[in-house]
Amino acid sequence: MISFFIRPGLIAAMVLSALISVLSQTWEFAKEKDGIKLYTRKDPGKSIKSYKGTATIHAPAEKILAMLEDVNHTEWWDKNVNYMKVIFYEKNKRALYHMVYDLPWPVTDRDLCVEAITDIDPVTGISKITANPLPSLVPENKKMIRIRDYHQTWTVKPAGKDLSYVELEGYADPSGSIPDWLSNMLIVDSPFTVISNVKIKMEKR
Repeated sequence: MISFFIRPGLIAAMVLSALISVLSQTWEFAKEKDGIKLYTRKDPGKSIKSYKGTATIHAPAEKILAMLEDVNHTEWWDKNVNYMKVIFYEKNKRALYHMVYDLPWPVTDRDLCVEAITDIDPVTGISKITANPLPSLVPENKKMIRIRDYHQTWTVKPAGKDLSYVELEGYADPSGSIPDWLSNMLIVDSPFTVISNVKIKMEKR
């Protein structure tokens, strides 16, 4: 018969490690305005914080989804995106596109190749658009830094008559050396602005 003995100190260390891991994955409130809430989170092994923005929008879920997934009409996107090329688009299913972030000098511009998949639950009406990097989609430009560590998910849930709950969660590591203002833009300002643009456009009478 084999018995195992674990020292109390080791058990305490294991518990503490698990607790730190859980706490590091807890969303922290960052900003709220006009009914939009923004949270950030430091994930293990990541140098940049993840972000999550939420809002209740007075519009049908299907109408919001129609705008979010249509990559051929992106005028409401982040103003720092100054170039957008759609490689492939199938409505409510899949999109491939290349985008460039125009950043003020002396920060080097970034570009990003994306595959976005749309999933709609016919029973609950909940829809998700999940975007992940596809770095080899187009050749790299030596004048830019390609973003490779990235993910983003839009979730749209019906919340009543002409009312929807919208959530944007994501992460983007711009790579290379970046100033604090750029880091803040990526994890707070940009996602907040994008959700705000969606809310304004959907609730415009």
